[in-house]
Amino acid sequence: MQYEFRTNLKQEEFDGFVEKHEYCNLLQSYNWAKVKNNWDHLYTGVYKNNELVATGLVLIKRLPLSFCMYYLPRGPIMDYKDKELVQYYFDQLKKVAKKDHCIFIKFDPAIHVNDYDSKSYNTNRYEDTETYLDIFKSCKAIHHGYTMSIADTVQPRFQSNVYACENVEETLPKHTKRLIKDADRRNVQIIHGNVELLDEFSRLVELTESRKGVALRDKEYFKTLLENYPEGGVIFLATCNVYKLNEDAKTKKLQLEKEIAEIPENAKKKLHRLEDQLRSVDKDTKEYKEIFDEFGQEDKEIAIAGILSIQFGNTCEMLYAGMDERFKKFMPQYKEYVENFKWAFDRGCLWSNMGGVEGSLDDGLTKFKDNFNPTINEMIGEFDIPVYPFMYRLTQKAYEILKSKHK
Repeated sequence: MQYEFRTNLKQEEFDGFVEKHEYCNLLQSYNWAKVKNNWDHLYTGVYKNNELVATGLVLIKRLPLSFCMYYLPRGPIMDYKDKELVQYYFDQLKKVAKKDHCIFIKFDPAIHVNDYDSKSYNTNRYEDTETYLDIFKSCKAIHHGYTMSIADTVQPRFQSNVYACENVEETLPKHTKRLIKDADRRNVQIIHGNVELLDEFSRLVELTESRKGVALRDKEYFKTLLENYPEGGVIFLATCNVYKLNEDAKTKKLQLEKEIAEIPENAKKKLHRLEDQLRSVDKDTKEYKEIFDEFGQEDKEIAIAGILSIQFGNTCEMLYAGMDERFKKFMPQYKEYVENFKWAFDRGCLWSNMGGVEGSLDDGLTKFKDNFNPTINEMIGEFDIPVYPFMYRLTQKAYEILKSKHK
């Protein structure tokens, strides 16, 4: 067998290999380097008898004193059980890294330790990972362990993922179907598009940042994503027309009041039913008035929630979401998430990943995502391969000190 290592693969060949591989992942696509444009990069690959058998998008973070670190997000892409291939790849990458004054190589392959639903938390889930750990150990890789917190790793070790099925709506829990009906009752509409929806989507993300006190991404970053994935990038927006809802409520109120006035005295059951409906309409009208006080009373669609997703190969990553909390009773996110799933599955995706959750599976993100009957994918975790061991130990010590100061 003759191996050959290259660091300048062309996009068509690189993406063609990644898209067909079982470990296909957006973060290992060619254009991800263009999204992460504040890093340098290498497009690495291994040929076996002139056939491409492994690829790796290597992101390079420049550090002080001419040093750097290499990072392969969810990579490299290869048969991780092929010990000879894995060793050859990392041996060659280390040679390149040493010349580049790279202190260490970090990677977090998309190897699933286990898949399970979040209500069936599986504690016996590390039995089949020894093969992988032994092979990576033979490459001098240091495993960071089975961490539980999102903050412990660059990429989440636990993610909430919805797999393709015939009719995703039928698989949803009863309470989720009810919440979608609530959105329908408020006439929440779902539209999807690309850069033309960026302004509204960015506004919704900013509202989410303010509410949660977190920094997500800005409009320019979202634009970069969509421009680099013109075929697979999509924005979903949930919209509603509160003016029309209010007009409908007024008409309904007049109709109910007329029916109540005309109802015979012996029809008490019907009277109670109509009075309940009237109270519900009055409650809605009060909510609409509060919205008018903030937005003005105009006959127009208002964007109230949004998602930005990228399809790559047969996968879909739901990367960013935002919502106007003032419309939370409209339940827009439930309807738009389902529309995102349907869009992805119609395009041949095997799954649509809603993103990371805490390993304890008791956080707010997990509870929200549980509304869509997902599978929890637990990944094997992060590995570091020191290239300059002494410098590596110093950087890890500095990192631990930095983390402890920010606790």
